[in-house]
Amino acid sequence: MNRATAASNDQAATVAQSAQSAQSAQSAEVAEVATISAPATVAELMALLADCHDAWDMPDRSGDPVDILDHDRQCAELLRRDFPADEELQVAGLVHDIGHVLVPGDDAGHGVHGGRAVRGLLGARVARLVELHVVAKRYLAATDSAHAAALSASSRRTLVAQGGPMTAAEIAAFESDPDFTAAIALRRADDAGKVVGLTVAALETWRPIVERVAAAADLAVAR
Repeated sequence: MNRATAASNDQAATVAQSAQSAQSAQSAEVAEVATISAPATVAELMALLADCHDAWDMPDRSGDPVDILDHDRQCAELLRRDFPADEELQVAGLVHDIGHVLVPGDDAGHGVHGGRAVRGLLGARVARLVELHVVAKRYLAATDSAHAAALSASSRRTLVAQGGPMTAAEIAAFESDPDFTAAIALRRADDAGKVVGLTVAALETWRPIVERVAAAADLAVAR
């Protein structure tokens, strides 16, 4: 890796870390009320996802028009269709909004909470993609006018709490992030996966894929 690439990657990491630090600071008080432990096994994770049925991203149900389980499955299905070889990305889509259940009411920090919760089980890349799906929203709000115009009233409201559209410096740094392309793909699937009444694969059909990703994460740690 040359010095320019290393510097660019460091800058991108700094942007992501700054965004995560800001979200963590904003959500520290809310996080104190969390009562759900991070899943330590695939079985626990699948049970947590099942509990997302009739759980909502906003406590007053003013946010997404589908519950978290439905939304996460739609997101994962879109990623499986478009990125069939990237099971880590698919699983990131499946779990990306569990932070809403772990710490209810903390929209600004839900990516950080979700990423931390799955890091030990699913590995660093899945965790980082979960964390970055909020950062990617800020990027698209700044760079894609059609995307920004299509945001729901709830998404526009939460964007403010999440830091607002990126600055020019943040945009440049994020575009050089190694996980940029996957993070944007996850974000676009996130925004598209909110169709009321859409039929998608049952949660249990994802268990073998989650198990493979968890096994690969274990192997990576063992090395």
